Amino acid sequence: MRKLLLLKYASEIFLKGLNKGKFEKKLKDNIKSVLGETKYDFVVDEGRWFIGCDDMDEAIAKLKKVFGIAEICIVDEVEPDMDNIKEQCLKSIQQNSGSTFKVVTKRANKKFPLNSMEVSREVGAYILKNTENLTVDVRKPDFFVNVEIRDSAYVYSKRIKAIGGMPYGTNGSTMLMLSGGIDSPVAGYMMARRGVRLNCVYFHSHPYTSERAKEKVKELARILKGYTGSINLYVAPFTEIQMQIIKNCREDELTIIMRRFMMRIACKLAEKYNVDSVTTGESVGQVASQTMEGLIVSNDVADRPVFRPLIAMDKVDIMDEARQIGTYETSILPYEDCCTIFVPKHPKTKPKVCEIRKAESVLDIESLVEEAVKNTELFN
Repeated sequence: MRKLLLLKYASEIFLKGLNKGKFEKKLKDNIKSVLGETKYDFVVDEGRWFIGCDDMDEAIAKLKKVFGIAEICIVDEVEPDMDNIKEQCLKSIQQNSGSTFKVVTKRANKKFPLNSMEVSREVGAYILKNTENLTVDVRKPDFFVNVEIRDSAYVYSKRIKAIGGMPYGTNGSTMLMLSGGIDSPVAGYMMARRGVRLNCVYFHSHPYTSERAKEKVKELARILKGYTGSINLYVAPFTEIQMQIIKNCREDELTIIMRRFMMRIACKLAEKYNVDSVTTGESVGQVASQTMEGLIVSNDVADRPVFRPLIAMDKVDIMDEARQIGTYETSILPYEDCCTIFVPKHPKTKPKVCEIRKAESVLDIESLVEEAVKNTELFN
């Protein structure tokens, strides 16, 4: 007998057709990458994936963050005969509290003499005979005893929820506009959870934004890297662009014109580094530049898809998600970014594309964007 970790991947992968193998291969590669130096055995038994290792807790902590894994179960592998299965099931209930249970059996090995219902019935009867104060409840049990019969038999009752989603790197790539606030890291996490490879761009306005603000963004990228394995962070200089906008444009149009420049730079970097799309942390109506009209004006300069995974989420829900993924405490550190400096008192909330195009026509847009892209720093 040995202890193993059963990895259950997300049902979306299971339901894939002819390209299912591509998703499984990528998930295996990601598992190998996240386990790194951890010594482990990868066991496949009739389509089920198992990990055998000495330090279970360390492996679970790492595997819980792998996109595509829906659940991790700590299992005991035993010989596939009823005596061993019954004894192990009896031992497994000692890990649980409660007075009612249900036995659930999956018999993938059709050569096994009993079917799933018969195994569950025999195991349940054995547990009742050898315990006190336990009863069977097939509708709402306090805990389950799970049996899987394949080439070996596996018994488990402890199930650990993982983050699910799609294997990272299976659904294209995106350039996340990472501001340092609460929203954008959550947006990046949500895209990564759908298998989209993350790149990040941060707009730095030295000396108006401090080095601590840049370090804060680096830390947010590092937290996201804990889920993705790797991230490229591009830091684009934005001071000259902001100075030119302040000097030549109306105050109430500053924010939306800055957003358009950010979108242009993000798209240029995406083009340069073969990134498929752009992602922002915008939520409709949250601030002046995120009204429906503001989003339309921002989109006007994009040359590729712009994803906004938080678009219909309330701020409270976004904050809860930030706490869940571990970015919230870093995001609320009080260091200003380029989005919070030079904020007009009364920003325009219903901008028109034609009006903003005319307003920014006094700027040398192409030169400013090219200079910012040219001087962008890469951190990974």
